[in-house]
Amino acid sequence: MKKLIIAAGTGFLGNVLIDHFKDKVETIVILTRGKHTSKENVRYVHWDAKTHGDWNKELEGADVLINMTGKSVDCRYHQKNKDLILSSRIASTAILGKAIEACHYPPKTWLNSSTATIYRHSLDKEMNEDTGEIGSGFSVNVATAWEKEFFSHSTPNTRKVALRTSIVLGKKGGALQPILNLVKIGFDGRQGSGNQKFSWIHEKDFARSLEYLIHTTNLDGPINIVAPKPTTNTILMKTLQKIVRVPFGIPLPKPLLELGALIIKTETELILKSRNVVPKKLQDHGFQFSYPNLNTALEHLISK
Repeated sequence: MKKLIIAAGTGFLGNVLIDHFKDKVETIVILTRGKHTSKENVRYVHWDAKTHGDWNKELEGADVLINMTGKSVDCRYHQKNKDLILSSRIASTAILGKAIEACHYPPKTWLNSSTATIYRHSLDKEMNEDTGEIGSGFSVNVATAWEKEFFSHSTPNTRKVALRTSIVLGKKGGALQPILNLVKIGFDGRQGSGNQKFSWIHEKDFARSLEYLIHTTNLDGPINIVAPKPTTNTILMKTLQKIVRVPFGIPLPKPLLELGALIIKTETELILKSRNVVPKKLQDHGFQFSYPNLNTALEHLISK
């Protein structure tokens, strides 16, 4: 590839992608609300994620656009935050779609963030792209509106993939560090019932799966970006307990989780929803995971 554009590429996942692609692409352009700057083959270009500007010309002749824009869902779901969570995703996707439609030489591929949370809470049925059942509630409504906006744009020369990404486990960000902090202070028992499924993916496989999608040109539509086998909350916590060598774990029942979520200004849905999602399309097309096993993935990420 000559040119890769990442919209909102300054956060945890953006940096994972930069590290992965910087030696494989001639130029990486990061669309950011920050200032114009450059570092080696990475250029940072200002945009506001809502309106047209000089950034539009960056799309001309690009190989790939990856859009990761959206307010973090790790917050309390009061109305102001709900509005920002939804509008940040819809507005950025809409303006990128319009910019692509106006291009003379549009990007060959557009990967747009979505979420594995789009599927219903499931303790039994594994959710794949073909037979997965869409859920209900605020988070699902955001996901469905996000994908609707994405696929509404007519881009006949640009292949579109919606990334239904699960929880990405990484060394320098994401969900792993807060969970590890709980383990280290002894709160490493099950959370809630502990039976809820936990769909996850190692940060390396997250980046590798996106690279695979870029080069596998017969793949489009919604794609689940998850490791092959969901685990449970109980197994996750026991695995972490073993790796960190904490001899005991205090369980956190739902009432305590509700109180804790209120204190740290987040929602228990992030922990209690059973995400039972599998990567059927990736596996059917031959993608091989480097870290399909939870224990191996966590040992790699937690090792010094």
